[in-house]
Amino acid sequence: MQLLSVRVITDDVARLAEFYEQVTGLRARWLAEQFAEFAGSSCTLAIGGAETMALFSPGAAVPESNRSAILEFLVEDVDRAYERLTALAVVPEIVQKPTTMPWGNRSLLFRDPDGNLVNFFAPLTEEARARLAH
Repeated sequence: MQLLSVRVITDDVARLAEFYEQVTGLRARWLAEQFAEFAGSSCTLAIGGAETMALFSPGAAVPESNRSAILEFLVEDVDRAYERLTALAVVPEIVQKPTTMPWGNRSLLFRDPDGNLVNFFAPLTEEARARLAH
């Protein structure tokens, strides 16, 4: 089994797609008016409109209600990413400024416009880099 995609359900696909274009520098690939995705080298972030849930199970996913998952992006330099994001002024809330975590990653935690947690991180120690190698 291989994890290929994480999907966020929103009431405003265009707004959330624009936000992720700005913070990641990636371009959204639009597959339908209510479905966009950002393809990375290891996983895809998909953004679907709330109405797409009718194709699965209506009401199974509720926009703006996530309080447990964190979308994580590997970046080259967390401090530089923080400076860029604060200059863009598009992040509604910085939850944690760049901090070195006990497990060897430098981390920046913020929220997207729907309130989802986003972590930009970079491994600092050899052990942390080795965990990403496999």
